Order: sequence, then structure tokens, then C-alpha cells
Amino acid sequence: MPTPGVSYVNVQDCLKQVQSGGLFSLVNLFSGGALLHLSVFALGIMPYITSSIIIQLLTVVIPRFEALKNEGQSGTARLTQYTRYLTVGLAILQSTGLIAVARAPGRLFSGCNLPIIPDASWQRIATMIFVMTAGTSVIMWLGELITDRGIGNGMSILIFTSIAAGFPGQLWGIKLQKGFFTFSVVLAIGVLIVAAVVFVENAQRRIPVQYAKRMVGRQMYGGTSTYIPIKVNQAGVIPVIFASSMLYIPSLVVNLSSSKSAWSVWVTKNFVRGDHPIYMVTYFLLIIFFTYFYVAITFNPEEVANNMKQYGGFIPGIRAGRPTAEYLQYVLSRITAPGSTYLALVAIIPMIALVLFQASQNFPFGGTAILIIVGVGLDTAKQIESQLQQRSYEGFLR
Repeated sequence: MPTPGVSYVNVQDCLKQVQSGGLFSLVNLFSGGALLHLSVFALGIMPYITSSIIIQLLTVVIPRFEALKNEGQSGTARLTQYTRYLTVGLAILQSTGLIAVARAPGRLFSGCNLPIIPDASWQRIATMIFVMTAGTSVIMWLGELITDRGIGNGMSILIFTSIAAGFPGQLWGIKLQKGFFTFSVVLAIGVLIVAAVVFVENAQRRIPVQYAKRMVGRQMYGGTSTYIPIKVNQAGVIPVIFASSMLYIPSLVVNLSSSKSAWSVWVTKNFVRGDHPIYMVTYFLLIIFFTYFYVAITFNPEEVANNMKQYGGFIPGIRAGRPTAEYLQYVLSRITAPGSTYLALVAIIPMIALVLFQASQNFPFGGTAILIIVGVGLDTAKQIESQLQQRSYEGFLR
């Protein structure tokens, strides 16, 4: 459903002429292809994802947010409300930027000079911004509704659905363009990639923890053994999103400025097409950097060590307190190295496919798409399994 004021015929003609969205391919992926159609849900769930990441990062920086996080359910509800407000603000900014780019022919679709927005009056622009922001709010409401009444995270399921919906078309496009042999090779590679991603996503380092026995009144507590699970991919898909966003900034500046200087030509030559070696190496290194950065923010070894010491827990062979925190930091830095390399390798698979098969950058088995699909699929399967076990146990007890 196109946004009021958008020429649907011209958009379809430009989509036929231009194979890749280039600058907006990441947002187009999360919106299920709705961005380049300039539909009501053009922004998709991306403003909510961005606001969630911002609030999560601010929790480490702002003491007030950290106190709300430690308050439990009431504090989490307040942070969720802040996330909603920030989502609406980001939706207004992103819709304004998207419309500003789409107004000028040839900017949203390079090489297509058809007018996407024929009527550029301020009343029409304001209506389009309002409609796109309302569409993002509806998607956010649907995601929270799925979380409350369904299984798993509603936002993740919406992203999973929007990405998975494009898989059959992309695979069939490879079959029509490259033939049955290339199609079979891509399917075989896809099965291997999915198996490898499932293996790494479930891989974890289990650090054993023992709790000493202690008397509380007349009750004896402790004396149990457990473990701290540290996943190989502790950061999830967030570093890939960060790295993609950083790489889009130079292209965005050149696209909006319409500069013809030497630096803009160099950026256009090296940072627009994903098959360029400089682009691939920079993307690879940025993912590794942001993986370490995000893990360092989200996992605090000192906090974990203090909590263990407070409840009488210790790692066998490691003294409680600061030595435990140093040991956890050592393990975390060592296990993040293969995790970051794995993320970077999976992310550049579409670029390798672009070079080997001359496929589009929306190669189905690789990058952000496969990480999200496998991750959300595994989490949803675990949620369903826990629900089935819970119902089975209730029936058994009754």
C-alpha cells in the first residue's frame, strides 16, 4: 500500500531499472522490501531497533537508566515507554530524510530519473511523514501484542517474517538467471551455512560455579554447583547492523551533497559496491571492532563477580572478587575472537557471492538475513519447547 503522494507507477518502473537499493538495502531488508516501494510501512521495524539499541547503550552511561534497569519489572516498563517515545521521534526523522531523498529524481534509485513524488508541497510532505510514522507505530504495537499474547519476542518474529518472505523469490530469481546448476550449488551452500550458524549460535563456554553452604535461621542454603554460560556469539547481530550503518554514512554524505570532488569520487568508487576489496576489508574489520565494543558494554565481569561473592559463589581454583572478574574478562576476550570472526565471515558471504556468481547483494544465505532467521528460529523453537514441557508437567501433576 503506497504512501499518499507517491507515484506507484514510477516506483515500479524504477525498481525494474535498478537492481539494488544500495544505500538503503539494510533498512529495505528489515522492512521486507517496503522501503523502496515507499509504502505505509516503509520504515518497518528499524526505528524501534535503533531506539532499543540507543536505550541499551544509554543504560551503561546514564545512572538513572541503570537504576531503572535494576528496579525490576517497573523499571523495565519505564524503559520500554522511553523506547516507544524515541521510536516515534526516530520515525519522524527517518521518514523526513527518506522523503527528502525521494523528492529529488535519481537519488533513491540511481539511474532512474522519474519523479517519485510529483507533488512536493508542504501539506503533502507533512501527510507522508505522518502516515509513515503511524505505520511504524502500528508495527511496534503489533510486535508488543505478539510478545504479550504469543510465543517469543514479537519484534524479532516480525523481522523474521519480513526477511523470510523474500527468500522464495530470491532463490527462484537465481534459478531463472543462472540456471539449475548454480541454483543447486547455492542451495547446498545454504544448507552448510545454516548448519554452521546453528552450531555456532548454540556454542557456549560454561564456566563452573560452586556455592558454599550457609545457615540462614534453621535452613541450610548453598552447596550446589552451576555454571555461567558465555556464548561464542555474545553480541548477536548488533555488530553487523552497526558496521553496515557506519559504512553507509560516507555514501549518504556523497548522495545528499551531490559533490563531484575527488573525495566523493573515491567514496563512490570504493564504498558503494559491496564487491570492492576496500569495502569488504573495512566491513570485516568494523564488525570485529563493534563485536568487542558491544560485548564490553553488555557484559560486566565485575558485576557478575560481585554478585557471585555476595551469594557465596566462586569459580573452582579462582579467588572471589577481583581475581574472578579478571578471569571472566580473560575468558570473554578469548571467546569473543572466534565469535567476531564468525560474524564477519557470515556477513561478507553475500559479497563473496556477488563476486563468484554475479548475484545481487540480497544473496539469501548470508549476512544479516541468515543470522536473524536462524537466531529467531532457534529462540522461538526453545520457547515452544518450554511451553510444551510446562503444559505436559501440569497435566502430569493433575
